[in-house]
Amino acid sequence: MKAVSLATPTGRSGHIVLPRTRRRALRAGMNRIYATLREWRRRSRDRAELARFDERMLRDIGVTPGDVLQEINKPFWRR
Repeated sequence: MKAVSLATPTGRSGHIVLPRTRRRALRAGMNRIYATLREWRRRSRDRAELARFDERMLRDIGVTPGDVLQEINKPFWRR
């Protein structure tokens, strides 16, 4: 790979152009981060909603209050 100069002949900073494979890797990494953050937010919302269910609703979905307590006390990054 060639070395990239950060200065133009006039002394001003130029742009760094990443090779295509580096751009793809960077984009893929950013997409993974975004997907992870989206998943964490979904878990947090789902657990908050589950905490608002009453006993009748829990019976309808086949979940005990103990299961709910266990689930809502998990941190958002845990499955």
